[in-house]
Amino acid sequence: MPIKVKNNLPAKMIMEQENIFMMDEIRASTQDIRPLEIAILNLMPLKEDTEVQLLRSLSNTPLQLRLTFLTTASYQGKNTPASHLDEFYKTFDEVRRQKFDGLIVTGAPVEKMEFEDVGYWKELTKILDWAESNVTSTLCICWGAQAALYHYFGVKKYQFEKKLFGLYDHNVIHRKIPFVRGFDDVFLAPHSRYTGVSHEDIENAYGDGLRVLVDSEECGDVMLMSEDGSKFFVMCHLEYDRITLDQEYKRDKKKGLDTAIPVNYYKNDNPHEKPLLRWRAHCDMMYSNWLNYYVYQETPYELNKIKKRQSKDHGKKNDHHKTT
Repeated sequence: MPIKVKNNLPAKMIMEQENIFMMDEIRASTQDIRPLEIAILNLMPLKEDTEVQLLRSLSNTPLQLRLTFLTTASYQGKNTPASHLDEFYKTFDEVRRQKFDGLIVTGAPVEKMEFEDVGYWKELTKILDWAESNVTSTLCICWGAQAALYHYFGVKKYQFEKKLFGLYDHNVIHRKIPFVRGFDDVFLAPHSRYTGVSHEDIENAYGDGLRVLVDSEECGDVMLMSEDGSKFFVMCHLEYDRITLDQEYKRDKKKGLDTAIPVNYYKNDNPHEKPLLRWRAHCDMMYSNWLNYYVYQETPYELNKIKKRQSKDHGKKNDHHKTT
């Protein structure tokens, strides 16, 4: 996929070393097509790692993308240099008058906190509300998915007895939905989280246009979408690298945390063995399906013609805000 980013973005250099095609700004300007404008709200502390993961995930369709990385103004983490944020990121205030074909909201390591206690919660809800009128389709990942489900539908999260950590089997429920087109009946995907959502709460939201696409015996409801395709909620981390869970496990052990070995991850459950990469194909498929069927096929050629979708969930969202 021709992805257009700033030429000096470190993640771009890593992609080129992996022989992934990254289009420079000069070549992109000579193509007689409009690139899809994709915003990425990166809430992860190690932003450069997440940039690489998402760029790799977005690199497998022929569509041209122009990426805009967003960070929160109300909270600045300490794990990414301010110089990197200043050069490669924008805040919501800088883009609120723009329209985008797609928006990705990442996860964040704040699962054990109540949503309203997160330092940037009010800013995030403003972005989610803005997306309804200014973005064709939004894809939310892990905590970002839980936050969006809560904001739009009033679906609360609950805490697990122990960390959900490793590779788990997932079952495709609606094979004919384009978002999961080409998926195997059962596929593996990584998880690393302490919280989830209740299927009963999700069922209560069905009447407002919410549909479960993928579930798992161990992980519960994993991939969901709004009826109109304007919102997707993905609880797993298909974008994770081969060694992401390995790094998290060894980091937790260094901190003295009682984190179990990631399930189905190491050969013979031996942390000294190189993990097998067994989810990349479904990762590529999911992002390609989202970009093709719910962004490219739906978005207007003239971005200023994106209009607010009158989705069924909007009424419930308003009711939820009146009661919290």
